[in-house]
Amino acid sequence: MPDPISWEYAWPYITAALVGGYLLGSVPFGLLLTRLAGLGDIRQIGSGNIGTTNVLRTGRKGLAAATLLLDGGKGAAAVLIAQLWGPDMALAAGFGAVVGHLFPVWLRFKGGKGVATFAGISLGYSWHVLVPFAVVWIGMAFIFRYSSLAALTASVVTTIALFYIGESELGLLYVVLTALVFWKHRQNISRLLSGSESKIGKKG
Repeated sequence: MPDPISWEYAWPYITAALVGGYLLGSVPFGLLLTRLAGLGDIRQIGSGNIGTTNVLRTGRKGLAAATLLLDGGKGAAAVLIAQLWGPDMALAAGFGAVVGHLFPVWLRFKGGKGVATFAGISLGYSWHVLVPFAVVWIGMAFIFRYSSLAALTASVVTTIALFYIGESELGLLYVVLTALVFWKHRQNISRLLSGSESKIGKKG
């Protein structure tokens, strides 16, 4: 394993980690998989999103599961690769991966909502980080059947949990990521408040 890079020489490497994470995160797996399956442009159905929940609206559960795994996997891969050069690189790569998913240059910066990639970088950092996210998401989704509500609640709880266990540096990153997730879900929040949000499994 390479030695961690000292802070005074780290900026070029942090930039590389950011860019590398962004490029990994920007791969639009939901769009690619649905096109390969002959379903056309996923952005033309349902919410128009390229993520797992909208892929599920096609009725193809296998494609939705693959999208979930690949969108999560790209986040985990970005963190695990960068982690070889130290924790600062992993933080930069994780941030880059989520931003890449949210704002991919290939799709004119109109990407997904970041939930699976958020979960993926959590796994990349440690399974301890993923557990609160997964438990809360599954519990909220099971009870209320709203993917957006589950994601928003899980991101907040995970961030609070990081500060509670003393992971303040990672917690600060998650404050920023959670804010981005909320921003991308602003229309969902409006629909949740008005009672018009679609529930999990509803076809487009």
